[in-house]
Amino acid sequence: MKIINPTDYQYTLPTEKIALHPLAQRDQSKLLVYKNGQIIHSQFRQLTEFLPSSSILFFNNTKVIPARLHFQKETGAAIELFLLHPVEPSPIVALAMDAKKSCAWKVVIGNAKRWNGTTLTKTLGNVELSATLLNKDECVVSFSWKPEELTFSEVIISMGATPLPPYLKREVEESDRGRYQTIYSKHNGAVAAPTAGLHFTDQVFADLKKEGIKTDFLTLHVSAGTFQPIKTENAWEHSMHEEQIHITRTNLENLLDRNRATVAVGTTSLRTLESVYWYGVKLEKDPTSDFIVGQHEPYLYLSELSKEQALKNILTKMDTDGSDQLLGNTSIYIVPSYRFKMVDALITNFHQPGSTLMLLVAAFIGTDWRIVYDQALENNYRFLSYGDSSLLFRNS
Repeated sequence: MKIINPTDYQYTLPTEKIALHPLAQRDQSKLLVYKNGQIIHSQFRQLTEFLPSSSILFFNNTKVIPARLHFQKETGAAIELFLLHPVEPSPIVALAMDAKKSCAWKVVIGNAKRWNGTTLTKTLGNVELSATLLNKDECVVSFSWKPEELTFSEVIISMGATPLPPYLKREVEESDRGRYQTIYSKHNGAVAAPTAGLHFTDQVFADLKKEGIKTDFLTLHVSAGTFQPIKTENAWEHSMHEEQIHITRTNLENLLDRNRATVAVGTTSLRTLESVYWYGVKLEKDPTSDFIVGQHEPYLYLSELSKEQALKNILTKMDTDGSDQLLGNTSIYIVPSYRFKMVDALITNFHQPGSTLMLLVAAFIGTDWRIVYDQALENNYRFLSYGDSSLLFRNS
């Protein structure tokens, strides 16, 4: 078992450095570029100047859902139900979001002591939503609504509130509904934004295209577990959250292009891409394996399987299944000592001290993470979800 002291990945983050609101223009944020031990300070709109012309950027096109549902009992007590992941009619997020008439989700219940299990009802316009506690221990709630022809996605878009990160400690504003969302978001299901993508604009995409830098899109539905702090004395024993992945044949074919550097836009894209490799390793051993990557699984293999062979194994599985896409689940835990297989560079915001994302950054660039964060603090970068950005090139 590894011994990882979470205090080794702490730093002092003054509250005034936390960005409570986004900038007026997405691409006006600062950009810190780290490569080969050197740091450059720039702006995000200049991103293309620092990317190899042979790059391919992988974006997470998940879409944040209004996951906070507020109800009020007849007694006046306020109950909040925070959607985590679906249970019925399917654990697959896309199917659950398209459910009509009823569905069930695992939730976090706010003010749970005041809810004795009676059905909660909320009405807005002609839409009525009801919530019934199915399993108190597992926090599973059944939802039903009228009109029944509406999808659950349509219901929560009208009824729910944007799930801002808890560390922002402010009320949700109407502007958050659009700004806590990437401009390329597509598939409903995330309860937290893939925040590295918040800086991209149509102009930045046009600049990428002009420079011949390729783009591709995959999906990881970000869960609330991304904000879960490490509470164990040994960070290795921290229990990672599981998240749903959706990849396509096109993703794999693009990854097979040896002439392009792979750039992950955000830690969620990185975790997806690295999970893809380990699924290919599993298929090498058992061609019938399901696409599930456990949090410690990458550390159990002494694998020297090439990236190309791992990807070809997955394509063979797709051929066998007669499919051009794969659904899977990952709880991959990337900590210092992890050997990266897929990603050469990472675009990411500045993360909470001592978090699992800090461990990931430290794994990616080594002990220089502290120099990067010290530089960001000294140069008045804005931190966390609505904050500034960095482009980090992996230390070999």
